[in-house]
Amino acid sequence: MTTMPEVEDKLAIHELLSRAAYALDERDLEMLAASFAHDATFSMRIAGGDLVGPFESREGIMDLMTGAMAQQTDKRRHVVSNIFFPNESERDDESIPVISNLTLFATEEGVISLLTAGVYHDRVVQRDGRWELLARHLELDKSY
Repeated sequence: MTTMPEVEDKLAIHELLSRAAYALDERDLEMLAASFAHDATFSMRIAGGDLVGPFESREGIMDLMTGAMAQQTDKRRHVVSNIFFPNESERDDESIPVISNLTLFATEEGVISLLTAGVYHDRVVQRDGRWELLARHLELDKSY
């Protein structure tokens, strides 16, 4: 069973979550793809509705992300906050759970709007000396 991450690892995981959000906002596909493990999964639920996904593999997740980006006419800002590491009972041999809040803003024609908020339930893994998202589930409060 993995142990509680050290402060150095917590900072690296915080940076991973921030880099993934920044890469999505800036449409930096290389940085975004590097945030996910090759065998990563992604799913989401909007306002308690049906499960969307899971999307499997880095390539499957990137197909989802690039498809969503192609439909957007606004500038998005994903704000990740309140990052914490749940208790020891939620850990496994490989990955560490991380929970954080998402607040999603958009700017279009000079107007900034709050689109939605939600909670990320992530599992991160360290491979080859770097942290990656192994599993991400997003619970959104409302559609966007």
